[in-house]
Amino acid sequence: MATAFALIPEERPLQQPKPLQGKVALVTGAARGIGRAIAIELASLGAAVALNYRASSAEAEQLSSEIQEMGAKSILIQGDISSKEESKRVLEAVMDSFKQIDILVNNAGINRDRTLRKMTEKDWRDVVNTNLNGTFLCTRAALPAMIQRRFGRIVNIASVVGQAGAYGQANYAASKGAIIAFTKTVALEAAPFNITANVVAPGYTATDMVAGMPINVRREIESRIPLKRLAEPQEIAKAVAFLITDGGYITGHELNVNGGIYV
Repeated sequence: MATAFALIPEERPLQQPKPLQGKVALVTGAARGIGRAIAIELASLGAAVALNYRASSAEAEQLSSEIQEMGAKSILIQGDISSKEESKRVLEAVMDSFKQIDILVNNAGINRDRTLRKMTEKDWRDVVNTNLNGTFLCTRAALPAMIQRRFGRIVNIASVVGQAGAYGQANYAASKGAIIAFTKTVALEAAPFNITANVVAPGYTATDMVAGMPINVRREIESRIPLKRLAEPQEIAKAVAFLITDGGYITGHELNVNGGIYV
């Protein structure tokens, strides 16, 4: 007599939730370069991402479409974060859309490179206003909502130039060095509310800013990097994501991602 066998459906493994599922992130200066890579990385980990940009509307729209194709949520928020009024409006737009903000990545930055003898007051003000004041304004605007939820992850993007200095970049170096000191104070003040604040300090990275350098200057820089190459934006993004997803007991820290050029 033939024996009958019942077909047992193959069990499918349960899909694990993504580590940032249910979290909302704001990335400033998200349209290009390091900011773009950070936004994509956070979206891939499940976060809804608010993409701030100042002028690069076409690039921002393309990025938003790419994130939505990944199955993540994103919104675009145009605004100059060096302005008190506009930085406040950017944060209000996040709250209006998502009712919360859990993650702030202060990435927006500009450079106006000149030697100190040729640097104008406008060169100085423009860089400090965007890089440093923008970081302060966005952080101040985001803190109340994070404090209310008793949770927050703040990552500020500094630079190896803010640690070691660089010829012709007094304004940029001063702004990025000040971000490092600012972050340490935020870490102390925000810790009682389960909010961490850390710095990622990239070295020379393959972005439009570096691409504009003369090739001989770029090669000279690469020769001084112990790993003999520039960073990829995705490598900076991975460091940011680590501090957000696995850095719950890390605050006030400065994470160098620079190929060994500054240790």
